[in-house]
Amino acid sequence: MALLRKTIIPETVGALPNTEAGVTGLTAQWKDSGDQIRSALPLVVAFVLVFAFALMLVAFRSIVVALKAIVLNSLSVAAAYGILVLVFQHGVGKGLLGFTDTSGVSPVIPLLLFVILFGLSMDYHVFIVSRIRERFHHGATMDEAISDGIKSTAGVVTSAATVMVCVFAVFATLSMLFFKQFGVGLAAAILIDATIVRGVLLPATMKLLGERNWYLPSWLQWLPHLAPEDPPTAPEAKPVPVPA
Repeated sequence: MALLRKTIIPETVGALPNTEAGVTGLTAQWKDSGDQIRSALPLVVAFVLVFAFALMLVAFRSIVVALKAIVLNSLSVAAAYGILVLVFQHGVGKGLLGFTDTSGVSPVIPLLLFVILFGLSMDYHVFIVSRIRERFHHGATMDEAISDGIKSTAGVVTSAATVMVCVFAVFATLSMLFFKQFGVGLAAAILIDATIVRGVLLPATMKLLGERNWYLPSWLQWLPHLAPEDPPTAPEAKPVPVPA
């Protein structure tokens, strides 16, 4: 493909005056589509990161929580990319998954995985941190808030992650290599995110930072408060006079 476009056509047909030549076919289509996706990937990544950071900053009024969400979610995505390279380029486990082609990862997969995994990881992150912040704002110490937040959300996060890992693992059993890559990447990333990232790294970093987790610079104090209001307390019952 590169030889045709860069050498053969310019030196033959391209040398003729007022002549245009193009390379068509399925291979050329795949090459052009892959190049287009690769060129758009940095823009998509930048947009998702900036939007997620702004959303977390407004929701939690903490620049530390927002930055940490971006870093931890990116770790999950990076782990998925590493597993895809290990399996589908280096061929680790190809006999178990039932494929022989190790030519590489489809150009569409990194873009799809990044968008989907970032959304799922952000969902877990918001769910856990919201519970921790709720306990902290109700008077618990930071250690108590982290412990209670992890305990109260562990069952829900684990159940949701188990369901999604099982569902995406089904894709790895299909014969088409694209679906295998899609399923392996998603299943592995969600498993890593729900165990190592959310179960270990998130509470560990929050415990190390302590109350600095809620740090907001003075020039961002204008951000709105989006914390849920406390439920109204029931009025005290007045004693009913009993007639003599």
